[in-house]
Amino acid sequence: MTTTRSAGGFTAVRLVAQRELNTRLRTKSFVIGTLLILAFLGGYVLLQASLFSGADKSTVGLAGQTASIADTLKQQGKLLDREIETVTVTDLDDARGQVADDELDAVLTGSRADLQVLVKNELDPRLGAILNQIAQNEVLGAELAQAVGDPEQVLAAVQATTVKVTQLEQPDPERGQRLAIGLAMVVLLYMSITTYGSLVAQGVVEEKSSRVVEILLSTVRPWQLLLGKVIGLGLVGLAQLLILAGAALAMTTISGVITLSGVATSTIVWGLVWYLLGFFLYATIFAGAGALVSRQEDMQSTMMPVTMVLLIGFLVGFNVLIQDPDSSLAAWLSLIPLLSPVLMPGRIAAGVVAGWEVALALVLTVAAVALFTWLGGKIYRNAVLRTGSRVKLTEALRG
Repeated sequence: MTTTRSAGGFTAVRLVAQRELNTRLRTKSFVIGTLLILAFLGGYVLLQASLFSGADKSTVGLAGQTASIADTLKQQGKLLDREIETVTVTDLDDARGQVADDELDAVLTGSRADLQVLVKNELDPRLGAILNQIAQNEVLGAELAQAVGDPEQVLAAVQATTVKVTQLEQPDPERGQRLAIGLAMVVLLYMSITTYGSLVAQGVVEEKSSRVVEILLSTVRPWQLLLGKVIGLGLVGLAQLLILAGAALAMTTISGVITLSGVATSTIVWGLVWYLLGFFLYATIFAGAGALVSRQEDMQSTMMPVTMVLLIGFLVGFNVLIQDPDSSLAAWLSLIPLLSPVLMPGRIAAGVVAGWEVALALVLTVAAVALFTWLGGKIYRNAVLRTGSRVKLTEALRG
């Protein structure tokens, strides 16, 4: 590094950031890690596409008299958003084998009034409800034939009777996909912030234990070294996040798992904004924590309070988002600066956050970034050259 203390501050920061960026992007761990995550994402998307395509479909074999209910099965299935495909069965032993091999979901035997169902493990609840309804209507028709002259007219009147529903709000058919996109971004952000935030602390400890930091600080100021390191690693994390998010968007759109490509794209944009804020927020804290120790073995103890706050907040917030992203608890958690970078993008994707909430979260998070950057920088400046035993936090703050 050729810059001196007389060089412009931004020049020194740029050189340090460029050094971190070039070093990390060329490592095998970055390339292999990214490829492994992409492979996992690809497998997961293929699995979801397979499950999605067969989630609302049943294939039912009809034997003997049950062949007469084929049309009724299909009509009743449509009412329950279930696609039912029927096939005629002539050999029950062969049909039993098809059920065992998951080629048929069920095989029906008996009569309309006395249906018997063969399944591999358990009967799908919606298919069971349809079959029960058919059998009950058959028995009811037979009973009515003995009591009244025209059972078909009575059955038609009964089936035409339904509850009247008044909706205060129209349901959002896209809510499920929105929430799924948001939760996926929440997980990606949590992983990126913790991974690259930890790399900042690890890099600080490595330079401190090897005394490289003494050489670096002879040419640049502590704040320049810290800021350059944070920017460099932040850009590495940003590059990986862009690769993963872009690949996930392409794979889910092509496979048909997600049809809301506009929502997904918007979520990625917001995710990048919140990643940058979250990374700067935590990276300076991790850097300060790393500066307190001189050995990698001691690093986890100083990082534990920060990682536990992020982990607990992520676990609680993730479960709250799954249950009800529009709840008051989800809203309050997403406004806490230490949790906003992880949770707010999920609520934005779900479409349940007001504009003023996003603005307030941004202001609070930026303020927190400024505060923790000052505190982390002070700890780093006062502790990074002190080797040996662990530096107490109070001593590092006092200088």
